[in-house]
Amino acid sequence: MAENRASTYAEGVPCWVDAQLPDVEAGKRFYGELFGWTFEEAHGGSVWAVKRDEPVAALARKADGRMPTVWTVYFATPDIEGLADRVWAAGGQVVTAPMPVGALGTAALVTDPDGAVFGLWEPGTHAGFGMRHEPGSFAWAELYARDTETVNAFYGGLFHDALFGPDAHPDFGRAPVSDVFPAEMPPHFLVHFGVEDCEAVLGAVNRLGGRVQAPPFETSYGKVAVVTDNQGASFAVLERPEGR
Repeated sequence: MAENRASTYAEGVPCWVDAQLPDVEAGKRFYGELFGWTFEEAHGGSVWAVKRDEPVAALARKADGRMPTVWTVYFATPDIEGLADRVWAAGGQVVTAPMPVGALGTAALVTDPDGAVFGLWEPGTHAGFGMRHEPGSFAWAELYARDTETVNAFYGGLFHDALFGPDAHPDFGRAPVSDVFPAEMPPHFLVHFGVEDCEAVLGAVNRLGGRVQAPPFETSYGKVAVVTDNQGASFAVLERPEGR
């Protein structure tokens, strides 16, 4: 299902993703060819990925080489300070306190009680995705967890309306780590990008210097393959069933 820009995203809805990379130029080459993204300069030396004139993601250079090379999903909130406090009160941790990103908005990094890292975003001039649910744009975020009972209670309380409210159309699921990854893999969110043909994309991933972590498998939300880019950041590609 195609969906273009919302003026604001409701609290608990995935509204943005970014990749922290050692080499942004290499990232532009990889994702530009894989997804047809073009790029615009953004805040602080990062770049926005653009698809059909709409922002779909950001690539940023890692400020510290010891930090992981990762994709991060951000959940919308109108009150980032209040939400960060609720994360802490519910057993999570605040990794990076809320910090303004110019006039664009305010960002924070937090973890759930299982240790999976995710972002919070309170919009200023930037609401988030200009386009989602189309090929080459955000399609889903899957949480791979160890303590599934604890994280179910945590997110169910934190983002109840977005997950279970009368108008909820969640872009967020949960599975045990062991369903796809080795048991020693830390809990984490896996960002999914939409594609028209999951299997066909894997050849391009390999050709561009990435690798396939998990070949295509069927889920309740479509056919998924897990890959890494040419710098080691993991993400998934998702082929939705017709009409979804």
